[in-house]
Amino acid sequence: MTDPILLRDAGPADAEAIRAIYNDAVVNTTAVFDYAPRDAAAQAAWLQAKAGQDLPVLVAVCDGIVAGYASFGPFRPWPAYLHTVENAIYIAPERRGQGIGRRLLGALVERAAGRGLHTMVAGITADNAASLRLHESLGFERAGLIRQCGWKFDRWLDLVFLQKMLTP
Repeated sequence: MTDPILLRDAGPADAEAIRAIYNDAVVNTTAVFDYAPRDAAAQAAWLQAKAGQDLPVLVAVCDGIVAGYASFGPFRPWPAYLHTVENAIYIAPERRGQGIGRRLLGALVERAAGRGLHTMVAGITADNAASLRLHESLGFERAGLIRQCGWKFDRWLDLVFLQKMLTP
């Protein structure tokens, strides 16, 4: 039997747990093309900026502990992209493979569709098979590949773009 997963909007009290999850991805995975862990001030500013832009940050809580988070933001800064968002989803290493990502991404897609957004995009490192499977299982389709666009852990990384149409 798995732990119940509670999804809710993140608040300032979740900043440290979100930061720990993000920093694990920075230091140990190719899921994010960042090199330096985020400090507490940068994490608080990120959460505050999301709130100020009315952009969701959802957390999954298991046994009272934040086990993952997801958000979306603008795909690109130009006005014609107004109806397209890009998602981000990160799961604590000890909680991966337990259905948390599916719940978070599903809820995030619902939020975006509920706002009348047209397309959600995901940029996923080509070697991140779990995230690619997750997105595809929720209706995301491969839309492109950018070869060797990232350099991390002394190797080139390819980036796969996927998209899900939210409205006809």
